[in-house]
Amino acid sequence: MNRVVITGLGIYSCLGKSLDEVRYALYNGVSGIVIDPVRKEMGFRSALTAQLEDPDLKGELPRSQRVYMPQQAKFAYCATRDALKDAGVDADYLSAHEVGLLYGNDSSTVPVVKAIDTIREKKDTTMCGAGAIFQSMNSTVTMNLDCIFKLRGINLTISGACASGSHAIGLGALLIRDGLQEMVVCGGAQEVNPYCVCSFDGISAFSVREDEPTKASRPFDRDRDGLVPGGGAATVIIESYDSAVRRGAHIYAEVLGHGFSGNGDHISSPNVDGPVRSLEMALRNAGISKDEIGYINAHATSTHVGDANEAKAIYQVFGGPNIPVTSTKSQTGHEMWMAGASEIIYSLLMMKNDFIAGNLNFENPDEDSGKLYIPTERIDRHFDIFLSNSFGFGGTNSTLIVKNL
Repeated sequence: MNRVVITGLGIYSCLGKSLDEVRYALYNGVSGIVIDPVRKEMGFRSALTAQLEDPDLKGELPRSQRVYMPQQAKFAYCATRDALKDAGVDADYLSAHEVGLLYGNDSSTVPVVKAIDTIREKKDTTMCGAGAIFQSMNSTVTMNLDCIFKLRGINLTISGACASGSHAIGLGALLIRDGLQEMVVCGGAQEVNPYCVCSFDGISAFSVREDEPTKASRPFDRDRDGLVPGGGAATVIIESYDSAVRRGAHIYAEVLGHGFSGNGDHISSPNVDGPVRSLEMALRNAGISKDEIGYINAHATSTHVGDANEAKAIYQVFGGPNIPVTSTKSQTGHEMWMAGASEIIYSLLMMKNDFIAGNLNFENPDEDSGKLYIPTERIDRHFDIFLSNSFGFGGTNSTLIVKNL
């Protein structure tokens, strides 16, 4: 089988729009969480959100392309543009090779709302505009990226709830291992607006700790009261090791293993068995022992049941407290469809710079998190292999293991 390596990274995050900005934020414990007063005006219980502005692509992309792009496609374009540049992949290379595209996305809300509002007001479907259908489809990100960058390999959107971005990288790695693709653009994108998360607010999924926004996201903490929504986009360029060497590309790391599972249980409440099987599969697929893992980037979103069951799963597989476990969602909030890809980038930046970002706001462990080693402040430490968990509604689980090169 072909070895799979990472040669390019790009991100559009509340922690920064470049790798250097994001590395700085991780190293210094900077939070990207703020209050959005518009949400209160709309009747939200919680106005907490990650701070992220829309990119201005005028002058960079023609209107004929921008008209098909909703917010998350713009985020994904910026991340992919930067990742391809980082990987040393230009338009000539893309035109000469069948480069694939697997991107995680599981909603496109605003275009649907706007189209329905227009139809109700105007009583005329033609007033929706030519771009409405392409903006409103779940596959809008891959449709836009494929056409803009002229990618000719696999073209597929991965809709796996909050594990979407991780599944995209894992499935891309499987295609490269089996020789079906030589290079795949992988990632995840999440829109950041009130409409896309109002139903989450309606089921009391969000923290209401509005008096201290940067302390609201509290993964693993006993006093956590819900997640904080975030988003953006993250792109990871993966390719076969032989391809990377042939191109003379800079190699960040190797994707050693991918594990996945379904809980076969409740649609919104996670269990322990599913994550355990995902973790164990990833270790088997990577061909390593659990003792070789130097850091675990947890899915932990700051919900009571989710964090508790993930802590139980990690403890069941790894024991503890031995391996540092943190959730970068303490800084970013829950980036949802994007998270599985962005957290690979966050973990890579830590691994390449010999530190582990602290799990912010972890003040009091509970009976489950107290069994793990969860550092509350940055620790300066070298590690060569990390594991990243991503779990989603419907009981979908994905685990990736990445090795330093």
